[in-house]
Amino acid sequence: MKVLVAGATGYLGSHIVQELLDRKIDVRALARNPKKLLAQGVPASQIFTAEATDPNTLAGSCEGVDVVISALGITRQRDGLSYMDVDYQANKNILEEARRSGVRKFIYVSVLKGDELTHLQICAAKERFVEEVQNAGLEYSIIRPGGFFSDLAEFYKMATAGRIYLFGDGQTMSNPIHGKDLAKVCVDAIHHQEEEIEVGGPEALSQNDIAKIAFLTAGKPVKVTYIPDWVRRMLLRLAWVFMSKAAFGPVEFFLNVLAMEMVAPAYGERTIASFYQDLEQTQ
Repeated sequence: MKVLVAGATGYLGSHIVQELLDRKIDVRALARNPKKLLAQGVPASQIFTAEATDPNTLAGSCEGVDVVISALGITRQRDGLSYMDVDYQANKNILEEARRSGVRKFIYVSVLKGDELTHLQICAAKERFVEEVQNAGLEYSIIRPGGFFSDLAEFYKMATAGRIYLFGDGQTMSNPIHGKDLAKVCVDAIHHQEEEIEVGGPEALSQNDIAKIAFLTAGKPVKVTYIPDWVRRMLLRLAWVFMSKAAFGPVEFFLNVLAMEMVAPAYGERTIASFYQDLEQTQ
């Protein structure tokens, strides 16, 4: 068994690489710059240096590979690349190389409710690629997490400053998942038959619950300011008018998902409280 990991230097990708190494599964990590992987302890012989947006650099990347796991995508847009350039086209370049090389299965990490959110730039690109995977003639699994613990780091930062600001009444529920737990789901999918896997962390919490946990960890009294939801909607409209398309993408996704219920089947052991405790120790 040989597994290629695309997006191997990203938040989730690095956890997937480590999970494969821990399970003694032969891994090939795809990256533009191998420095982070080398620092993580990945042998140079298991790193394939390529730029996924340039299909010519991918030649041979999937040779001898049985399964591809892709966590490749833009979290913060830079280098002038769009979601369509990376979340769609770069992944498509890898998929085409996988097909040429006889890869058996392609595992792709999208987002919970992504098929309902194609009016958002990031989800439009991700779901367009999901269709490519579904029609590629390979076995596949689409992993749909409801969010990452790392997305909630801002709650802790606000708590340490003494006040958290929430849109609406703070009752919107979610169960984000830690990258280590999600990496296990991705690696387990190698041997599973499910084509769509929705997954969240072990706790479904409201934004008010998360705020209280953040204040408790920070050792601060609970102080929450509730901002009317019409302000969120107004900010979206203003951002659309005044921000560049590239800069607007992350803001668009964040401000929309904040107002949505994002609860998926529970998995994992790591809690938001433990995540915030880890953040506290790094301060």
